[in-house]
Amino acid sequence: MLKTALICGSYAFDSIMVFHDQFKNHILPDKVHILNVSFLVPTLRKEFGGCGGNIAYNLHLLGVNSVPMATVGEDFTPYMNWMESQHMNTTHIKVIKGTYTGQAFITTDMDDNQITAFHPGAMSESHQNKVIDANAVDIGIVSPDGRDGMIAHAKQFADSNIPFIFDPGQGMPMFSGAELITFIEQATYIAVNDYESQMLQDKTNLSLSEIASMLKALIITKGAKGSEIHTNNEIINIDPATPSATQDPTGCGDAYRAGLLYGLMNNLDWKTTGQLAGLLGAIKIAHLGTQNHQFDLAEIERLYQQNYGEPLF
Repeated sequence: MLKTALICGSYAFDSIMVFHDQFKNHILPDKVHILNVSFLVPTLRKEFGGCGGNIAYNLHLLGVNSVPMATVGEDFTPYMNWMESQHMNTTHIKVIKGTYTGQAFITTDMDDNQITAFHPGAMSESHQNKVIDANAVDIGIVSPDGRDGMIAHAKQFADSNIPFIFDPGQGMPMFSGAELITFIEQATYIAVNDYESQMLQDKTNLSLSEIASMLKALIITKGAKGSEIHTNNEIINIDPATPSATQDPTGCGDAYRAGLLYGLMNNLDWKTTGQLAGLLGAIKIAHLGTQNHQFDLAEIERLYQQNYGEPLF
């Protein structure tokens, strides 16, 4: 029987610009109190993004019944058309009148420094959606979204006894230490990168082993160094997969989380699940944008064997 994953998280438009110089050449340190700069950006890409959107997209490519749940603005039509063209579930994409979809404006210089402005828009209304509105959910994830929505959805998953991954990501600064401890107590799994894992420890005054003891698994990604999974009083180190190219790291963490969900939904062991998740991240990094890559399960099986020397199934 096909299982269903409910993906609670943001949808956003990403405007990615490249400044063909270095910010430091145009920002005078002794004049930052009267900062007034303008950057010519001849390179511009507009992409479909958002953590929830990216996770749902990767799960959909794996053939999983992924159900995204998000609030978007009245400008969402092009994104909705894209989702429908990919035959993705749009049942719980709620349009909030009088708002824009979340917008990220990212300018990168030649040193890979970034200046980002983010407008949350309709994300701030994500609490209007309720987990119980989705039918027959087997597993879920609470990824970065509106603050009230993340709190509500985590509680709703826990109250409904639906296992879920808490993925605070860039939303972690919105929460106090006490609120993060509540998330840990409610969640079944937590997925963070190595920087976020340190922030989580600092804000909660809990060690990694203490956090892991409250969960079925604590997953920590380490970029090109792979990842580690803390479960059952052991640490499983996951070797990274080798990407065919290194184009754009944006969205790699979301692809990884899709791999986690797939492994959990198919009862794969943790080592296999972590390796599959890492492989999805490696596939994503070879493409610009977060939803411009394509694959099917047959290709995943081939690449998994190629990278890890063993069959996926």
